[in-house]
Amino acid sequence: FAEFCWSFTDGEVLKGDGRRVPAQTELSATISKALKQRGFKFVGPVIVYAWMQAVGIVDDHGPTCFRHARKKASRR
Repeated sequence: FAEFCWSFTDGEVLKGDGRRVPAQTELSATISKALKQRGFKFVGPVIVYAWMQAVGIVDDHGPTCFRHARKKASRR
């Protein structure tokens, strides 16, 4: 499952600027659609984007957050 999820970003963490944190993105909509095609329920684009943040696929830490300056390694 991890390989499937990280395949959408080629194993790279997506870094946001931390100033604008979207509720959903085109990528979260794409992943949502792929999950639904595989039988998952309750995986709309907003929930998927929040999940992407929670598992580290997306890093949206703000510029004043102590985690913002920390360099994140790629999944690969």
